[in-house]
Amino acid sequence: MDEKDPKKAAAAKARARSLTSGRRKEIAQKAAEARWSKDIPIADFEGSFRIGRTEISAAVLRDETRIITQATFLRALGRSRSPKAGTGVLSTVDELPFFLQAEVLRPFIDNELVASTRPIFYRTKNGGKGVGYNAISLKRVAEVYLQFRDACLNSEAGRVPARYATMIKAADLLIRGLAEIGIVALVDEATGYQEVRHRHALQEILDAFLLKELAAWAKRFPDDFYKEIFRLRGWEWRGRKFNPPQAVAGYTLDFVWDRLAPGIREELEKRMPKTEAGRNKGKLHQLLTEDIGHPALAQHLHAVIALMRASKSWAQFKLMLDMALPKRGTTLQLPFVDEK
Repeated sequence: MDEKDPKKAAAAKARARSLTSGRRKEIAQKAAEARWSKDIPIADFEGSFRIGRTEISAAVLRDETRIITQATFLRALGRSRSPKAGTGVLSTVDELPFFLQAEVLRPFIDNELVASTRPIFYRTKNGGKGVGYNAISLKRVAEVYLQFRDACLNSEAGRVPARYATMIKAADLLIRGLAEIGIVALVDEATGYQEVRHRHALQEILDAFLLKELAAWAKRFPDDFYKEIFRLRGWEWRGRKFNPPQAVAGYTLDFVWDRLAPGIREELEKRMPKTEAGRNKGKLHQLLTEDIGHPALAQHLHAVIALMRASKSWAQFKLMLDMALPKRGTTLQLPFVDEK
């Protein structure tokens, strides 16, 4: 890496040390305000994926730049979610992010890496503030740590300093994980399998939830589920042996089967055997597996009942339900309900 003028660098550091903490905070605040007041790119696509045990949050900007969010970028490198107090996530020395500032890493850093690890500020899909790094730099930063490791092992000491052990282990796992993901992605793209793999993944989830045949009937919906519906609707509860209003069947589909897991209701209705008249031969919950399906249903029902009990009105319950257990692909209600 080309070195800057040592005198200028030393002078810059001296000026930084001479500033009071209040002045540094004021400068940082003004810089932040200026940064977010100008036009910044917008993310049109957002999502996440896993590398080993680490969940990586990503975005694609309108200029097709791939972003890995700042927090998950750091976690993937074995760093804490935030830097140590006083350093600041975005603080740099000689244009380097803090995770590359160690002097021992300098021999392995080139100008291309410096350019690719500058923080990128963008607007998220919902209009929030996002900060991240170019996705390609994650692999390159990990390689710097591994080059440092190799140099340490080949040195007279023959070992890696303990303070870098966690980061080097994370970098090694990261490179291995990226290699595995990369070869799978190449095969999927070359064969066209990428167009159907998400459907296969969804099918695996559904198969884990659902049985092939109808299981023996057992009571799975507690009375409290129906009692709370009747209370919030202002209806008289006379027990389950009396036929409830037809609307309750629709509420069950809405509150439970449309929200339990993606695609569950559609798959249940597809697998449910029919009579000659076209009616279901059993209850939808009879198709759930004992090890995954029924525990998931029970947990979901407890959550719904808890929201009902916490609600004073039907409108309040529906609002909280949509916020806590939204249907996939639906727009959340805005909390403008007057509950006086």
